[in-house]
Amino acid sequence: PGSTTGVCAVGESIGHIAECINCAHNETKNVICVLENMAGAGNIVGSKFEELGEIISKVKDKSRVGVCLDTCHTFAARVIVIICLYAGDIVMMQGYDIRTPEAYAETMTLFARHIGFKFLNGLHLNDSKYDLGSRKDRHENIGKGQIGVEAFRLIMNDERMNGIPLILETPLGKGGDMSVWKEEIELLYGLVDEEEG
Repeated sequence: PGSTTGVCAVGESIGHIAECINCAHNETKNVICVLENMAGAGNIVGSKFEELGEIISKVKDKSRVGVCLDTCHTFAARVIVIICLYAGDIVMMQGYDIRTPEAYAETMTLFARHIGFKFLNGLHLNDSKYDLGSRKDRHENIGKGQIGVEAFRLIMNDERMNGIPLILETPLGKGGDMSVWKEEIELLYGLVDEEEG
């Protein structure tokens, strides 16, 4: 949603972003401002779920603000998460991993805790050219990058995603071939478990 441009603290930037959203709401009647999570390069604000949650907390009309979760940005964000699962059992994650059922569940738990699914207005579906925590926003075709197909199977079968717009944001095929998108859409629908989906 923004950047500190290196001249202010993250907290101050979060305040400015929320102030701009409040201003937009004052000037319009029906606009819903949707914040997309960021990969986190440079001085970018919004790669951490906590930052998006803090922006939302400062928006006056919460019925007109939401979040679009980008799978590449989620995976690429560099965050250190320390989780105490059981007494003495500590797991440390770098980034928001979504590649396994356990990692996906933990990432979605963090999303729910810091933002809340009631604010989820959309998903940008794309794989990542770079590894977990790279802070690089480089989209790749579904199943061709570092995230892999399993994460998309988990998303496609997550009941919390029902009714949420899923937007494919992957590159064209070689020579500008658009048929890759049709193949990816078929792949995604093919990942839906018949019993669940």
